[in-house]
Parts: sequence; structure tokens; C-alpha cells
Amino acid sequence: MTGVNLLALAASTSLLAGWRLYLVTFLTGLAMKLDWLPLPEQLHGLAVLANPWILVLSGAAALFEFFADKIAWVDSVWDGIHTLVRPLGGALLALAIVDPRRPEWQVAAFLLGGGAAFVAHAGKAGARTLVNASPEPFSNIAVSTGEDIATAGLMALALANPIAAALVALILVLASLWLVLAARRFVRRITTRMNPTGP
Repeated sequence: MTGVNLLALAASTSLLAGWRLYLVTFLTGLAMKLDWLPLPEQLHGLAVLANPWILVLSGAAALFEFFADKIAWVDSVWDGIHTLVRPLGGALLALAIVDPRRPEWQVAAFLLGGGAAFVAHAGKAGARTLVNASPEPFSNIAVSTGEDIATAGLMALALANPIAAALVALILVLASLWLVLAARRFVRRITTRMNPTGP
């Protein structure tokens, strides 16, 4: 992989970690274990993701998250717990992907990776606030399943064509920002209806 491809892979991986950190960790480790993701020599630190114990732990966590994310309000609690975990995980994944001999790239990858994961996480949590307001449970399951499919599909794209995946990731970051703003407006509208006179 070229340097540009590695940066694109780092961007995609960190963004997707904001949605599904454990699934991304599992899929990245599995891809390395099955030699779908050839790593340059300087990236031996990322090989730990292919360790059988890490695969089992990340796979079990991904499975737990799969079910927790389908239950209204449980998903919001899960997202609240992961408000720090996902951005940090995204930052660390991005950091592990870039060349360690270039400290300026490492700092940029860590900051941008954490930022992308946080924006994706905030957009996901904001969207769930809107979806959880719906009285029926099926919309939550549909949105969560869509996130699962999008994450797995974009990880496959990131491994096959990191630059295309990075472009899709950029679009998703912009969509996540829009979702954060939409959720904020929605919460403001609800609180205004509940307290029309104001303080």
C-alpha cells in the first residue's frame, strides 16, 4: 500500500470506529489474519489485532454490541458509555496505520482519526435520539442493521480501495455533522414544547 492508501485506510477505519469500534477491530484483525490486508514492515504494531485473543474479544464485543444496539434506549446508554471509547479507539487505529517514522503524520492521524470517530459517534448517537422518540421498535432495528451493513461494506471497500472508502467516509462525516445538528434542533423543539414559557 502506498502512503496515500494508508492515510485513506486510516481515515476510513477511524470513522467507522465511531459507529462500530469492535466490529472494525474484529474485521481489521481478521483481514490481517487471512492476509487480506498486507501490512508494510513499519506497521507491525497493528498485527496485534490478528492475535487470536484479540479476535475473540473484539468478536464477542461486536456480537454483544450487535444486540445491544437493536434495543431502544439501551443503544443510547451503550453510546453514552462509548463516548470516550470510540474516539480513542478510532484515534489509536489511525495512529497504528500510518508510518511511525513520520511523527507529523502520526500526530495528524491521531487527531484527525479521533475527531472523525467522535463526529461519527456523535452523529450516530444523535440519530438514535431521533429514532428512539418513535413509539415503535422496528425503526431502531432497521437503523442499527443499516449501520451494521454499512460498516461491514465500507470496511470491505477500505481494504479493496482505500481512497474510494475515504471519499465515502468524508461524505459520512458530513452526514454525521448534519445528524448532530438535526438532533440538537429536535431536542430544542421538544424542550420548548415541554416548557413554552421558558425560564
